[in-house]
Amino acid sequence: MAGPAVGRRSLLAGSAALAAVLSAGPAWSVVAGGVAPSDFTLTTPDGRAVAITDWKPQGKPRGIILFSHGADSAPKYYDLIVQPWIDAGWRVLAPLHVDSREHPHTTDYPGLASWKARIEDMRLLVAYIGKAPFVAAGHSYGGVVALMMGGAQPVAPDGISLPFVRRLADAVIAFSPPAPIPVLVTKEGYGTLAVPALIETGTKDILPGLQVEDDGWEGHLAAFDAAAPGGHRYGLLLEGANHYFGGAICDYKQPGPRTGPAGGRRRYVRRLRKDRSAA
Repeated sequence: MAGPAVGRRSLLAGSAALAAVLSAGPAWSVVAGGVAPSDFTLTTPDGRAVAITDWKPQGKPRGIILFSHGADSAPKYYDLIVQPWIDAGWRVLAPLHVDSREHPHTTDYPGLASWKARIEDMRLLVAYIGKAPFVAAGHSYGGVVALMMGGAQPVAPDGISLPFVRRLADAVIAFSPPAPIPVLVTKEGYGTLAVPALIETGTKDILPGLQVEDDGWEGHLAAFDAAAPGGHRYGLLLEGANHYFGGAICDYKQPGPRTGPAGGRRRYVRRLRKDRSAA
């Protein structure tokens, strides 16, 4: 289950996740595949406890997805993304990062102090799954993490030596990764992406007050634009979708309309493919 074939299947799983968000019903919480996730704890070399949410499909998993949530959020706010992956037979593991509002020690990690901890969290998970192939996925801040696990080279924080992870993901799914931020990731850093990838944004995916090189939705496709041609790299732009799908994921307090039946289904307005340069 290694190599490009895994990448293509994984990108299809990502597309299924998008479809679930686009067609989700009014309920906020979804138990993926009818099975509630479990939780366990891993410990970093310096003794920091990392809570892991573990969604397991019924039967033998077809593969593993390591998921990184957005800033201030938590794994439990992504049911509508995780559900189709579980239904398709994937196991999903997601750490509670220190910048989460749910984390008991989040005040100890202001600003980008969480960046080092996020890298450590994902290193733990890669070590935990042993030699098993995996897909890296993430939203927003977590999108940078996922792309890093696919070979992108963000700015290394103090205390982190390269490589960022001891082995790369087989594919990446990045929902709304940020535009280049000089202290976190540059266009050149995004350009070293080395595995198949699906990178998604929406026409309303604009974060007010964020000082980056390009704060329009175009910035969220920077990793796609910077990646070398070939290698099964895909960009997806959804009409009317914002950073939180109108409150369908991550931040339920968004004013909406939700990207779903209540707010209308969203069609893609641009679909890009690096190995064909087609739109």
